[in-house]
Amino acid sequence: MSRFTTTLKTEQIGKWTHILLDELVLADESQRVITVPAGFATDFASIKVLHNAFLFALFALVSGYGNYAATVHDWLYATGAVSRKQADAIFYRALRAEGVARWRAWLFWVGVRIGGAGRYSKALRPANSPQQP
Repeated sequence: MSRFTTTLKTEQIGKWTHILLDELVLADESQRVITVPAGFATDFASIKVLHNAFLFALFALVSGYGNYAATVHDWLYATGAVSRKQADAIFYRALRAEGVARWRAWLFWVGVRIGGAGRYSKALRPANSPQQP
């Protein structure tokens, strides 16, 4: 079973953005230890584009939950340390480790599987590379 071995300590630096004041460590059940370093900026699990009823309903059900897990997920997406599929699976396990109900963790997981592809590939694209069609 996955578990967090440190406490999430952040400071809000923007409307949606928080910065880690100390490292966040997840001991994942896959025998992997994931350390998000102090100074990493995260937006937790915010959904910035709420352009349809489905996303709005999904956001309403998950908002305010899973900040530990979302920080780890943001780090995995930003670094590309694992595949997107692995990052999303780790996210689900981290949500459960944080105490998020199974049904709510599943909704988070569905959300990142549906909407995460663009963020994952964008995070890994070098700043000066051309946009992909």
